[in-house]
Amino acid sequence: MRLILIVACALMAGSLYAEVVVPMSPDSLPSNMAMNNTAVTPTTQDKRAAIQVRFHRVDWPNVFFTPADGVWDWSSSGGLAVDIYNPEGKPVVAAMRVDNAGADGSNNCSAVEVPAQPRKWTTLALRFSDGQSPFWGMRGTPDGGMGRPLDLTKITAFQVYLPKPGQEHTLVLSNFRLLDKASKITMPFVDRFGQYRHASWPGKVKTEQELIIRRDREPLTPLRSDGDRYGGWADGPKLQATGWFRTEKVDGRWWLVTPEGRLFFSIGVNCVYNWEPTFTEKRESWFEWLPEEDSEFKPALGYTSWVHSMAEPIGGKGRTIGFYRANLIRKYGSGWESAWRERSYARLRAWGFNTIGNWSDQEVLKQSPLPFVATAYPANESRVIEGGGGYWGKMKDVFDPQFPALTDASIAGYVKEHASNRMCIGYFVDNEIAWDAVERGALASPPDQPCRIEMVRQLKATHGTLEALNRAWGTSAASWDGLRVPAEPNDACRKDLDAWVYSFAHRYFEVARDALKRHAPHQLYLGCRFAWSHPQAIRACADVADVVSFNIYRHGVNCEDWTGKNDLGKPLIIGEFHFGALDRGMLHTGLVATASQKERAAAFKAYVRSVAGCPSFVGCHWFEYADEPLTGRVLDGENYNIGLVDVTDTPYPELTKAAREVNAEVYTRHAKAAASLGSGSSPE
Repeated sequence: MRLILIVACALMAGSLYAEVVVPMSPDSLPSNMAMNNTAVTPTTQDKRAAIQVRFHRVDWPNVFFTPADGVWDWSSSGGLAVDIYNPEGKPVVAAMRVDNAGADGSNNCSAVEVPAQPRKWTTLALRFSDGQSPFWGMRGTPDGGMGRPLDLTKITAFQVYLPKPGQEHTLVLSNFRLLDKASKITMPFVDRFGQYRHASWPGKVKTEQELIIRRDREPLTPLRSDGDRYGGWADGPKLQATGWFRTEKVDGRWWLVTPEGRLFFSIGVNCVYNWEPTFTEKRESWFEWLPEEDSEFKPALGYTSWVHSMAEPIGGKGRTIGFYRANLIRKYGSGWESAWRERSYARLRAWGFNTIGNWSDQEVLKQSPLPFVATAYPANESRVIEGGGGYWGKMKDVFDPQFPALTDASIAGYVKEHASNRMCIGYFVDNEIAWDAVERGALASPPDQPCRIEMVRQLKATHGTLEALNRAWGTSAASWDGLRVPAEPNDACRKDLDAWVYSFAHRYFEVARDALKRHAPHQLYLGCRFAWSHPQAIRACADVADVVSFNIYRHGVNCEDWTGKNDLGKPLIIGEFHFGALDRGMLHTGLVATASQKERAAAFKAYVRSVAGCPSFVGCHWFEYADEPLTGRVLDGENYNIGLVDVTDTPYPELTKAAREVNAEVYTRHAKAAASLGSGSSPE
């Protein structure tokens, strides 16, 4: 899981500031500020000197600050903060980025975002991580470190920006200041339940008996009576029953249709499992108590392949443990796995969810009374684009002659478990792959790279000679082997690059679809879960797949981006979204921060409403069922507050109450979605 274009972020509790970074005057603008797609005036707000910033509707409008001379040395400080007043009637997502030399939005920088609340002040604070913390293997640390490590002695710039706003917004900024460093943390900081020891909050577990009491008192009344055994809409129309899930556009709105012919809008939860481990190697002093080693680590089908092919786990050489699993044993006793599984089904129904999402436990899927989605992957043995990058790993070279056969064999292995299960809606193939590497990566690869050979063949077919291509592109390549994509493509180059990405992507999706339809012919092809994307790759997916999937970590979807002239002609589904907060003992908010559990719940409702209110979408899936381990998951150290339940298997009451409320209205909301006007924009 990854935010499309925003670095992982968090909102930390305020600290006293040590130093004002940008002096404010009600009569003049800061001398070290540049404006990029913004209009700025000096002002006063609530007797504070400030700047009023009008952010234009472009990608990343910002105000940009640089040192008067050289670089800033912030090594003695704990973070950077600014107060934001939002004069508008809805929340506006604002962000701040701090840079070292070479910052490009993904590298050599760290960023944070927060929804600025309407008609009040909100603090946007980025806690520094310098890589020297004694806490490692975790994204958020007890001493307040967040985001990516920076060289705090060489800060070159910072900016306040809006991440791709859907409209113009005005915000007031004041009190740019450095924060004090956090106090030293006493060891151990993890209690015997896997909770943070050095704080208290409502619902924190103190005894084993509390787990039993909560087990026996939890309300589990199903939200709705279903129209059929698959959870179809009881009050909706009855369509043709085909015996399998399918899609259909009804009165201008896309829907999933159950095997019995009822309309279905998929509200799901990812990672319904009980086995996310952390590790203890070189960290034994952090823990008050350790459960037995988690030797029965049983990842969902597809998860292991993805982990080992896309990323090298940061831990795992030593002992791995699971506090969530230990708490389930305490809570449910003998037969805890089946008891937990049945409790999870009942909870999802009580909270209004109707789908088990991606990467859930195989036993959960096989015995599920709820519809579910599954996942598959092309073969790891395929050659990758050597000149391309990618957060999780390099993109497979689809023009490798072995790619189709290897992919067919790989997908066959993944889908055989559920190909005959009518509860299986369909399959995602791949996850958050490196589409951004296709455009430039092919020509940056060695001469024998299959996709490079194919791209050059296509360019020769278009331009004939290298000389003609150089004239069209404004380049001066001495040979086809030396040809590279220019830093700033002109219109002719852009046209060729778009054609190339579409060609590459179309082959990728065709190979995946053909393999899936051979081995699971009745189930839907749900696309690749775009996170980083390219318009031509999205178009190719829409031309091939049954449903186009996106992992969108924002505060909602803007329906106008997916309707009208932007309509892809296929139904869309959100594979992942989440929100987190830091008021219940967790150390990182995840990819979209909120200030509290109350605001987290409100953000959930707003997101689901934005999706259900758009006629192009057929569902959205929350990531994930339980919080990640406090000390970080083995894969990459994520320790996000993104669960419906915490490490003690205690539901977050604000969030689950909000889920029950908003999930109750998704069918009527989607049925009323403006089918032709493209309305239903997201909260900004």
